[in-house]
Amino acid sequence: MRAAQSDGSATSAVDAVRERAWAITVWGAMAVWALVLSVVVRGAYSEFRLGRFDLGNMVQAVWSTTQGRPLEMTHWSTGEQISRLGVHVDPFLVLLAPLWAVWPSPLALAFAQVAAVSLGALPVFWLGKRHLGSERAAGLLALGYLAYPWVAVSAVAAIHPVTFAIPLFLFCIWFLDTDRLLPFAACAAVAMTTGELMGLPVAALGIWYALSRGRRGAGAVIALSGAAWSVVAVHFVVRHFSGESSTYYGFYDEVGGSPQGVVRMLFTDPITVLRELFQSHDVVYVVWLGLPLLFLFALSPALALVGLPQLLANALSDFRSMTDPRYHSIAAVAPFLIAATVFGVARLRSSQSRAAGAVLVVSAILALAVGPWARAVGEVPLGGRANLSAAKLDALRDAIALVPADAPVTASNLVGAHLSSRERVYSVPVLAEATWVVVDTDEPWVTTPGSPILTNHPEVVSAFVERLGRDGDWREVFEREGVVVFRRAET
Repeated sequence: MRAAQSDGSATSAVDAVRERAWAITVWGAMAVWALVLSVVVRGAYSEFRLGRFDLGNMVQAVWSTTQGRPLEMTHWSTGEQISRLGVHVDPFLVLLAPLWAVWPSPLALAFAQVAAVSLGALPVFWLGKRHLGSERAAGLLALGYLAYPWVAVSAVAAIHPVTFAIPLFLFCIWFLDTDRLLPFAACAAVAMTTGELMGLPVAALGIWYALSRGRRGAGAVIALSGAAWSVVAVHFVVRHFSGESSTYYGFYDEVGGSPQGVVRMLFTDPITVLRELFQSHDVVYVVWLGLPLLFLFALSPALALVGLPQLLANALSDFRSMTDPRYHSIAAVAPFLIAATVFGVARLRSSQSRAAGAVLVVSAILALAVGPWARAVGEVPLGGRANLSAAKLDALRDAIALVPADAPVTASNLVGAHLSSRERVYSVPVLAEATWVVVDTDEPWVTTPGSPILTNHPEVVSAFVERLGRDGDWREVFEREGVVVFRRAET
C-alpha cells in the first residue's frame, strides 16, 4: 500500500514538473542569463571599460541621494554642482539609493539593472500563453526575448534608468491586455520616472488600449497622463533645475532644435525632416532592430507603433549613437516590438511554434554575432575602448588607490567610473576645485563646453597633462603605463 502511495506521489510530482516544464525553463534561463551578464558587466567594470559617462554619473547621483542631496551631480563641463533633473528627468535613480546603502558599489547598480531586465521574459511568456495557447511557443518567445541582442547589450551597458523601462513596459502591456488597470498604473508610473520622454510610449499605449480594447475612457486617461508627464518634464522640470531648455535639443539642430521647432519644420521644410528620418543609417538601424524578430511584429502593427515616438526621436537626432541599437535609446522601442511579435506569431495559428522557434534561433545567432563585446554594427561604443594589458590595469588600480575617498578629483572618463561616489568629480580637462587629478594619457575622451557628450580629442588630454606638469601648484605623484596622478601642492 505504502509503495503504491509512494509511486503515486512520484508520478504526480513528475506530472507537475512536466506541466510546468516551460515555466521552469524560462525561470532557469532568466537566472542563467542574469548570472552570465553579471559576470560580463563585472569584467567590464574591473577592466576599465565602463566610464563616468554614464555609469559614474548615475553612481554620483545615487550616492548623493544617500548623503541627503537628492540626485546631485557635478556638471561635466562647468564643474558646478547641479541636480540631475536639469539634465534628464529620471527620479527613478532615487529608488536605487537603498540598494547603495546596503551595498555601496557601482556593481550593485549594474547587477540590479541586469536582474530587472531579465524579468521582462515573464510578461513575454504570459502573453505568449494567453494568445498562442501553447506553453512551448510561449517559452520559445520568452527565450527569444533573452536572446534578443539589443536587450542583452542594454542590460550590460551600466547603467541607464531608461533601461529599467524595458521590463516595466512589457509588464504594462501584460496588465493592459488582461484589463488590470491598477497594476498597469503602478508600472507605468515607475516607467515614466526613468526618463522625460517615457511618457510618450505610455500615451501611445493608452491610444492602443482605447482602439484595440474599446476602452476609450481609460485609454484617454492613460494617453493624457503620459503626454502630460513628458510635457511637464521637458518644458518645466528641466528648465526649473537647469535654468534653460534641455541641452539635448542640440541633437536636433538640423530639424528645428526643439519639439516646437520640429513641428514648425514639418510645415515649412518637410523635405529636410524626411531626409533626416530616412538617412541610410536610420534604415539600417530599423533593419537591425527588426531582423532578430524576423519582422513578425509587422503582423501586429498597432502595438509595434507604440514605439514610434522614441523611434522618431532617435532617427531625427544628429547624434549617431541614438541610431546604434547597442545604446539605451532602444529602451522605449524594443519592448513594443517584442510584444507585437508575440501578437504577430499568434496570428500565424498553425505555425506558431515554428515561428516562435525561428525567432529564438535568429535572435540567438545574432546575439552571439553582435554581443556587447563585438563590433558588427560599428566601432567601440562612445567613450569605450578595447581590452587593456595587465600592466595597464595594475597602473590604473594603483593610481586610483592614491586618491582619498572624499577628495574632489578630476579624472579621465574610464577612471571616473571608479571615483564617482564623492561630492565632486570632474572630467578632463575641468579642474575647478579638484585637489587630485588622475589621467590616462591613452584615453582621448574629454568634455567640451555646451555638449552633454564626450568628444575624441587626444591633443586636449596631452595639453592638459603638460599644463599641470608646468604648474607649480600641482605635483606629480605617480606615473606608470601612461597613467599620471597629480596632487595639488597645498594639500
